[in-house]
Amino acid sequence: MKTPMELRYDKLGPRVAKALESRFFEAWYFSEPGEAVEKVFSLIPKTDTISWGGSMTTVGLNLQGLAVEKGYKVIDRDKAASPEERTELMRKALLCDTYLTGTNAISEDGQLVNIDGVGNRVAAMIYGPKQVIVVAGMNKVEKTVMDAANRARTIAAPANTQRFPNIKTPCNETGACADCLSPESVCTFIVRTRICRPKGRIKVILIGKDLGF
Repeated sequence: MKTPMELRYDKLGPRVAKALESRFFEAWYFSEPGEAVEKVFSLIPKTDTISWGGSMTTVGLNLQGLAVEKGYKVIDRDKAASPEERTELMRKALLCDTYLTGTNAISEDGQLVNIDGVGNRVAAMIYGPKQVIVVAGMNKVEKTVMDAANRARTIAAPANTQRFPNIKTPCNETGACADCLSPESVCTFIVRTRICRPKGRIKVILIGKDLGF
């Protein structure tokens, strides 16, 4: 039996997908993760080279592992033997065919808000890969774009730092955003994507579950 929140997601999700489409994204809503994963790979030609940005949602859905299992050529920065090679692989990912990522927040009127420490993820979303597939749980949806920006700063970013205990930022110490100027801040680049250009390049798949943070 679905929870009240999941029932809410089933009603709100299709509306958010339509709002995204009005801004020239392609968008779908699925109640179940399995259906969403199937849709992801239906959008990727077998000849594509795939890469990805840091995303607990895509990791949780095992999209990276499935891409390898399905025989796609991948650019995986985590396979790098040195920091220099890792940086070079991140640069090469900007010219892949399909880029997989999550998003920090989505407004109900169909805008994406993302925060990045290095910039590789938001750079790829803006320009470079032939297509970007964004996978997001409905917990990422906020009422307004200002609410979405607030979520990215005060929920997603402090949670993200907890993955890296050695990062020295106030939010890693307290769990709360301090609007810091730390040299290790993960809030270096803040990007609002209000329209998809060219039309359909960014594809958003919404899932009626709480995924990522």
